[in-house]
Amino acid sequence: MLEQWATSHIAGGNAEYIEALYEAYLQDPNAIAPQWRDYFDQLPLVPSDTHAMHDIPHSVLRERFARLSKMRVRTDATVSQDMHATEYERKQVRVVQLISAYRQRGHQQAALDPLALAVRPPVPDLDLTFHELSDADLDTTFQVGTAYLGRAEATLADIREALERTYCGTVGAEFMHIVNTEERHWIMSRMESVRGAPEFSSDQRLEILRQLNGAEGIERSLGSKYPGTKRFGLEGGESLIPMMSEAIQRVGGYGAKEICIGMAHRGRLNVLVNILGKNPVNLFDEFEGKVTYIGSGDVKYHQGFSSNMMTPGGEVHLALAFNPSHLEIVSPVVEGSVRARQDRREDSIGKTVVPIVLHGDAAFAGQGVVMETFQMSQTRAYRTGGTLHIILNNQIGFTTSAPEDMRSTEYCTDIAKMVQAPIFHVNGDDPEAVVFVTQLAVDFRNQFNRDVVIDLVCYRRRGHNEADEPSVTQPG
Repeated sequence: MLEQWATSHIAGGNAEYIEALYEAYLQDPNAIAPQWRDYFDQLPLVPSDTHAMHDIPHSVLRERFARLSKMRVRTDATVSQDMHATEYERKQVRVVQLISAYRQRGHQQAALDPLALAVRPPVPDLDLTFHELSDADLDTTFQVGTAYLGRAEATLADIREALERTYCGTVGAEFMHIVNTEERHWIMSRMESVRGAPEFSSDQRLEILRQLNGAEGIERSLGSKYPGTKRFGLEGGESLIPMMSEAIQRVGGYGAKEICIGMAHRGRLNVLVNILGKNPVNLFDEFEGKVTYIGSGDVKYHQGFSSNMMTPGGEVHLALAFNPSHLEIVSPVVEGSVRARQDRREDSIGKTVVPIVLHGDAAFAGQGVVMETFQMSQTRAYRTGGTLHIILNNQIGFTTSAPEDMRSTEYCTDIAKMVQAPIFHVNGDDPEAVVFVTQLAVDFRNQFNRDVVIDLVCYRRRGHNEADEPSVTQPG
């Protein structure tokens, strides 16, 4: 009896052997003898939520408990540390959201109006409390993410200051509506790396000053020699001249051979003299009626002109299209002329001939031909490799200055978003910012061959024209 008991499978001394067999059975039933497999098959199944099943291998449980035994014991101190880390990580996410908010809405808080007449409501997205941050976090160091600040980490105070200088100064950039990620990051890099305001050399500043003096000088001369005569002066928007000069020089530096320009009446005489090099004597003759036009003739502020200018890339031919009295109709004319010249040069990219079109703020927002021209800008038959659009925004359309009476969009430039063109708003009383934005716009056009818009926010020192009676055309 004792001998039979010692060899029985239910004897206590054989428990380890039976467990080993059962473990092998759970892993692979075919790995054990048939009689043992039949025995284990008859064991009761383990109930589960869905269906009855056999036991699971015990080795899995043993390994799990072994791993748990090696883990550190969580004390109150470690729990506190984890909670602190979680709070920091949450704030890190909020900082990234703050950076994105400045990129998207910083332009709404930028100082764009030279006269500071427009009162713009505060933007809640740019407030720390909106992102569940506070002044207590200003000295905390965070990762800057995709911000181009020159370092991987910075305090919240430094991050906010950099974003304020970049997006809320005298330049307001709208580009987050662009779908192309490369284009967005290109603009971020160019804007944020210099905080929206690059340093110019003394010679560059002197050149900008010289151009501003020239712009003001011709207006004063015409105003004193021919008082009350219509000329649609540039007073209040003189920074257009250094802008145009920089655009031509930079486009020429990229290898362009021709630049076709279209513009309306505002500032046209100034551009003719200070940019295209028209002899002021010839302009004075036109004021004095000494010029006899062949054909029906036209007013002096609609005349076309052409000339050549030296640039870093060589000589460039400038062609200013004659301006019809109907606002904005010159835009498709210029685009067609540019495309024809490009085809003649067998230029399918648009590097050799570049269009620059100047607009008034009211006409740009109000004339349907602007939308039509944009709609054709990327089509195979009509694309020109991108147009540089400059809005001479004196914040008044003839006599209408209240935004709620002028248009339904926030900016006069919103129509350009239909083709995902970047829009750079700039305060016309900051000529260095004007030149910087011009460089940025020309470089974007050269890099991506697409339209780009500059909104030169300025003012109109005199009436719609110099013969206006302000009490009639702009009462109280």
